[in-house]
This record gives sequence, structure tokens and C-alpha cells, in this order.
Amino acid sequence: MRTSGVLLPVFSLPSPHGIGCFSKEAYEWVDFLKLAGQQYWQILPLGPTSYGDSPYQSFSTYAGNPYFIDLEELVEAGFLTRKEVEACDCGKAARDIDYGKLYENRMPLLKLAYERSLEKPDPKFTAFWTENAWWLDDYGLFMAVKDIFDGNSWDQWAEDIRYRWDNAMWYYKTNYSKEIGFYVWLQYLFFTQWQKLKKYANDKGLKIIGDIPIYVAYDSADVWAHPEMFQLDQERKPAAVAGCPPDGFSADGQLWGNPLYRWDHHRNTGYDWWVTRISWCFRLYDVVRIDHFRGFDEYFSIPAKDKTAVNGHWEKGPGIELFQVIKARLGEKPIIAEDLGYVTDTVRRMVKESGYPNMKVLEFAFDSRDSSGAGDYLPHNYEHNCVAYTGTHDNETILGWLSSIKPEEVQMVRAYLNRPTESKQVLASELVRTTIASVADTCIIPIQDYLGLDNSARINFPSTLGTNWRWRLIKSDLTKALADSIRKQNIVYGRVKWEDLQEDEKPKDPEEEKETETEPKQKKDSSVKEAKD
Repeated sequence: MRTSGVLLPVFSLPSPHGIGCFSKEAYEWVDFLKLAGQQYWQILPLGPTSYGDSPYQSFSTYAGNPYFIDLEELVEAGFLTRKEVEACDCGKAARDIDYGKLYENRMPLLKLAYERSLEKPDPKFTAFWTENAWWLDDYGLFMAVKDIFDGNSWDQWAEDIRYRWDNAMWYYKTNYSKEIGFYVWLQYLFFTQWQKLKKYANDKGLKIIGDIPIYVAYDSADVWAHPEMFQLDQERKPAAVAGCPPDGFSADGQLWGNPLYRWDHHRNTGYDWWVTRISWCFRLYDVVRIDHFRGFDEYFSIPAKDKTAVNGHWEKGPGIELFQVIKARLGEKPIIAEDLGYVTDTVRRMVKESGYPNMKVLEFAFDSRDSSGAGDYLPHNYEHNCVAYTGTHDNETILGWLSSIKPEEVQMVRAYLNRPTESKQVLASELVRTTIASVADTCIIPIQDYLGLDNSARINFPSTLGTNWRWRLIKSDLTKALADSIRKQNIVYGRVKWEDLQEDEKPKDPEEEKETETEPKQKKDSSVKEAKD
């Protein structure tokens, strides 16, 4: 079955509270996708963000972002007043996110709500904590201790708690139980609200495509609680870190800074942590996109002391063995392999053996900066078992991209589309249409490309800080005309079945509508003529 969806991070949703969240606007977005005939909503990782605001650098691989909690539900529950919510300055710009104000003003508001929630204990909260204590205990303690040490990374904490000595663990758990409870309560709210939104989407026939980073952040509960799983030195600092080698997009490569895995340890433990992690993802999402899939074949190792990725080198990862174990223990799961970047024959073989659909990004087909081979991304070379994109959250918008590539590359686009003279706005629209028309079983289009927006709407520019993860939709973007346009394009190329549409949803033929409109008048004229006769 041919399917399609739209890429939009949760934080990019419209909202009156400074950032996209699980508010009524999220439900309206689901309604929009349904009206547009889509089957998927693709999002970015949902974890709590740290310095740099990246959803790919989270304090926990299991936790959810408390910024996504709908404040209106806390008003309805009596934990906050309408006046308190309206007085909270979470940022006024409708198109932008001010993470500094969210941290300074939204978190104290959530703490106030927590204090009031203690007055009427919720047995569901207690049950949630008990069920998820296997990760919540470490996460709640990690966040509480981080506050005690002024938000510093765990490697800068006092030695006793940094190394998790028994007496220190007892001390902090005993003396800061309320602070720990606050962070656990936020997770209870997050997951309760997210599951409610996900069920609403599923009931509308929409599936959620989630995103899992291959690596976890060094400053995370995961690394603090399980240092044995990572390549750390005797002081539990990274011995080497993750990134990507230099390419046409970055002369110094990308230095992500994440600690690398000790794959020998994971193999010896039967990949238990990975199986648990993937299983958890399928409690949150219907489909999981695994970021940087090629890193399981070979990963780029950079000396921890280096400031760029230039001196890195490739090392062997677990390969297909990891995914064989996941399949054996969890069964067949709908996974998308993000195999972008420098793709070797061994990566191609691993993806093929996994059976997972891989990704095709149309921008790469015409961009000489890409090192993976343009031929792989030309639509006439696609295979069915792939997911086609115009671009992802890491790419320019399709219109912005057309303005940044070389003139001769624009001419290649024109030749491919047979549009020799049209504007770049028309070319951008045609590239969206071409992606939908491809043989790929699934296509995902960023909402910015359906809207025809330039790079001011770009989500992320890799290897930069301060301006990423901030763009948002506004309500007026999501018109019925846009939904109709998306649905009609997908009908034309078989991604929406005509028979699946309700009668009032089916686009009408303008000529037929014209005839229908004139028919009563013709009958009336005929009746008048008969009366005169």
C-alpha cells in the first residue's frame, strides 16, 4: 500500500504558551492531517533537552520533554489558575521558541502545580512510578542532583554521587525525595498526555513515526547510571566521542560529542539495553526511525580532546547481529533505517539484510556537496521499500535549497522536471510532487515544503548552536485549501485511495460542478417556455 505523511516536530506546533505542546492545537493538527488524507505524522525525539536545545541530546533516552505538557490541563485539574498561566512569560513570538524563558518561567510554574498536586495524591501517579521505577528512579535522582549542583554536568558533581557510592545514593534519595518526586510527576503528566494524543491520532487512522538517536548524551541519566556501557576512561569521562567525517557540507566534519558504546559489553549482555530501548520506543510510537543507521555497521570515533572531527577514524559496529537479536526478541517491528551520509557497500548490505526501508532525500540527488552518490536519490532509481523525502529536519527547505545550490545544479533540476523557465517557487512545488509520485512505498514531506517556505523556516543547521529547533507553525498556516491540495496530490499518485474518502471529501470536477449549477436554471427556463406556449 502506498502511504504518505508530514514531518513536523511537536515543538513546532502552534501554541499560546511559547512552544508546541500537547494542547488543543496538537489535536487540531491531527485533524488537519486527517483532512489532508495522510497516514503518518513524523516527529523528532521527545526527550527533555539540555544545552543547545537539541532533541538529539537528551537527559534520558526514556524520559519525555516537560515543555510539551499542556498547561491548560493543569488549570482544569485545579493545580494552576488561568491568571497564573497567562502571566507566565514563555516567549511572545508566534514563529519562534525562546528556550531561555521556558527554563526561567515555565519550570517554576510546573513546580507550583506539583506543590498543589501533593494536596490530593493521585493513585495513578503512584502506579506509574511503580511500573516505571526501572528507569524513573535513576532519572528522577539524576535531575534532582543536577539542580543541587546548579545544572552542571554529572562529571562535575561531588565524587561520592558522581560515582554513585551507596552512602551518597541513600543520602540524596532520603533528603531530596520531594525534588525527585517533582521530576517523576512531570513524566507522569507527559506520558499521560502523550498517550491521549497518540490514541486520538490512531483513532483518526494516523500513525506516529518516532525518532530514536543512535547515541545518548554524555550528560544523561543513562551514562551516569550505566558507565560500563560506554567508552569512558577511569574518571568516567569519554575516551572517544561520536561525529561524522568532513564532507561537502562541513570541512571540519561534525563533532557531536556523544560517548561511544562499548559494543563488546552490549554483545556480552545479549544487547539487553538495546532491546529494552527499542521496546520502549514502540510504547511511544507506531513506527521508529533509527537515526544514523550506518553507525551500526561502522561508527566514526573522534579523540575526546579534539575540537573538530578531522582526526577521527572508522571502527566496526555490531552490524546486523544487533537487529537479528531485536527481531528474535521483539518480533518484526516497523523500523525506518536512516542510512544517509557516506554509504558503503557494507552499509547497503546491512540495510538490505535488515529488511527495513531506508531513506531517500531528493535534495541529495542534485547537490554536489553530498558524498553518498547522487544516483541513489534520483526518483527513477528508487525501489519500493524506501521512504522518500524532499528533505529532513537537518536539511534546508526545498525552496531555500534551490537558492543555495550552484546554478548548474538548478539547471539539472530544471532538466529533470522539464521546467526550463519556471520560478524557483514552481520548481519547489514540482519537487514535492515528484517525491509524492515516486515508487517509494511511503513519502514524508516536511510541512515547510508544502507551504513553500524559505530557509527562515529551517529546523536545524548541523554543527551550529543558538538558532536551531526554534521554528513554529502559526494557526493561519493550516488552511482547508492547503489540506485539500495535499490530499489531491496524494490521490493522483495513489497514496490516498479514492474509495477511502467520504463523499463530501472527494474533490469535485469543476466542469461537472458547473453543469450541476446550471441544470436547475435550464429546467426553470424550460418550464417558463412551456408555460408561455
